[in-house]
Amino acid sequence: MKTLRVGYLVSKYPDVSHTFILREVLALRARGMEIAVASINGPRVLTEVERIEAEKTFYVKAAGAKGAMKALGSLLSTEPVGVLRGLVYGVRMGGGDLRRVLLGGFYFVEALILLHWLRRQRLTHVHVHFATPAAAVAAIATKIATSTSPLTMSMTVHGPDEFYDVTAYSLAAKVAASKFVVCISFFAQSQMMKLSEEWGKFEIGRLGVDSGHFGARGVKAVEGVFKVLCVGRLVGAKGQRILIEAVELLRGQGREVELDLVGDGPDRQALEAFVNSRGLGGAVRFAGSVGQDRIRDFYGAADVFAMASFAEGIPVVLMEAMSMEIPVVATGINGIPELIRDGMDGLLVAPSDVRGMAWAIARLMNDEALRETLGKAGRVKVGAEYALAGSADGLLEIFRRRLA
Repeated sequence: MKTLRVGYLVSKYPDVSHTFILREVLALRARGMEIAVASINGPRVLTEVERIEAEKTFYVKAAGAKGAMKALGSLLSTEPVGVLRGLVYGVRMGGGDLRRVLLGGFYFVEALILLHWLRRQRLTHVHVHFATPAAAVAAIATKIATSTSPLTMSMTVHGPDEFYDVTAYSLAAKVAASKFVVCISFFAQSQMMKLSEEWGKFEIGRLGVDSGHFGARGVKAVEGVFKVLCVGRLVGAKGQRILIEAVELLRGQGREVELDLVGDGPDRQALEAFVNSRGLGGAVRFAGSVGQDRIRDFYGAADVFAMASFAEGIPVVLMEAMSMEIPVVATGINGIPELIRDGMDGLLVAPSDVRGMAWAIARLMNDEALRETLGKAGRVKVGAEYALAGSADGLLEIFRRRLA
């Protein structure tokens, strides 16, 4: 069978917030697929594996003005009409909005650098994770490429941000430019179907975790303080303040409960100030960003994993916790109910419901048998539908079938 060679384009790679992309790339390579990765921005590296991968990655912005001019000169000599076509396409993606038109110009420059690199790698297909600006860069690159030396693209759509403003994200244009679109959930696919009539382009491709790496921990007897863990970027959409307020409510009831927040982000300072204003400094801890070499220590110490997100795709951290048989509480939004059936694989609460979140945590505090039942069921669910091996096999099959 002919070796499948594909370029990957990511906004930031490797990145502590999106380690699942690195795992996907490594799993596909282990299955014989050749993948060269380009990243628009520089990496955030915390582990040795990430450092090694960063050394192999091409960084678009790092090429700078010199790289852009070199790419422009090369492509003008081989594809002058395509260069003009790509510029017009990039500008038109902005519609009538001046800011988006200017961004389209920047994306055009990045597309020149990307296509020049793809040509040097002798790659004719590029796959993009997230339907965000990186997908716009890839779409422009496909327009620059000539019919005699075409470039095709595909993308994995996660949501939900791009679903809230499809115009600003030029989502319809990105779908039109794509040979196929991988959706990580049925929810994501439904949003794409609402946007586009090109339903034949859509595929379901689940994200996955390594159930060996995130092995079963077994039921954990509570020793004194009940420990709640949340892993995720500290941004408004993740709803960490709801968790903090839930912990405050539980402690007000005399319960010994503490919260560990793993992750970093623009809301950290405000969240720390809120914690201090409520006198919760000893009960809520901020661990910052943690690499994959240390994250299992936090999972291992947790009695329950909780997420109070207002908007999500399907969080991989939920899969990791479930794989380790940690009972989970999450908001029943977007694609999460596809992973967690309320009362069967975990507990679901309404977004923004502080009392509902506190009640769910208290229910697990009170019932060790329920913690064990949900923990074991969660691992079974992840192993059956969200295992990395199965996800990689499925994605490889999509690539082979679509690029045949």
